Amino acid sequence: MTTIESSNENAKSTSHFSFGDLVSLLRPHQWVKNIIIFAGPAASLKLSSPQSLLDAILAFVSFCLAASSIYAINDAIDRKADACHPTKRDRPIARGAISPATGLALSAVLISGALFIATTFINSTVTAILGTYFILMMAYSITLKNQAILDVIVLATGFVLRAWAGAASVDVVASQWLIGCVFTLCLFFGFGKRQCELSMLGNDKSAAKHRATLIRYTPRLLSHLLTTSAAVAVMTFLLYTMEPGRNPTPFHKEHLFYTLPIVVYGIFRYTMCAELGKFAGPTEIILKDKMMIASIILWLTIALFIAYHDPIIRAVGLEQFVWDPVIK
Repeated sequence: MTTIESSNENAKSTSHFSFGDLVSLLRPHQWVKNIIIFAGPAASLKLSSPQSLLDAILAFVSFCLAASSIYAINDAIDRKADACHPTKRDRPIARGAISPATGLALSAVLISGALFIATTFINSTVTAILGTYFILMMAYSITLKNQAILDVIVLATGFVLRAWAGAASVDVVASQWLIGCVFTLCLFFGFGKRQCELSMLGNDKSAAKHRATLIRYTPRLLSHLLTTSAAVAVMTFLLYTMEPGRNPTPFHKEHLFYTLPIVVYGIFRYTMCAELGKFAGPTEIILKDKMMIASIILWLTIALFIAYHDPIIRAVGLEQFVWDPVIK
């Protein structure tokens, strides 16, 4: 009996699961994607307020629960396709450790908890954005993931909704440039994910069994899409840093321009890792590639120092080194 046949048979017969299976179904390592929620609060200097920080954390938790809810639904729908994948076949529903019905029941509990947190402890705007995110991701899991190019646009839009929710959680309006940077960068990551899948699966037959759209993502097309989306992402970042004060920010964002070498290195490193065939997607690259981790930590450290330069300098009593305020 083949591994795939064994997985399918187990899916029908196994009814017991362990705590480890449950954790695997929730995919907590994927929660790192929700860190984008803190972008708006950080850019508006709200993270120095304990209440705003708490609200942003609650938004993060609610989106983690919602994301895990979607993962459970997606795994139930894709259990047969996942059984054909070299790594996804080890997911609890694909290998039969958890039944699809149990996964869907758990999904309902998770999304209910997410909506309860958003409604009770944050505000109605975050609740509306969270609901929109869940509906959009449901549509993706059921049908939109089968539409090449549109599938990646939908995933990038999901990250935009996260960023919007983060800003709304602290009662600030998300910058159009922040949204633009998030969307274009996540387009790049999304096409990189398709490159990871294609490189890992190795041939058209295996790719088509796992994800129908991969048959349309030829290496040549993906190379073009990655190049274009990378260029647009870098250009959007540059325009954000150099835009004159039509939309003033509470910090000197023009200093972010000098982090360009780190941004370019991170994008090129991600592209290289996506073609190696060793990583299942962007989350694995970000969490496992040491140079990628180093570049992200370095950029975040510099960006946060630029954003919070004046509060930090004042806190240590060096007011003479405070930059001129952006908003007077």
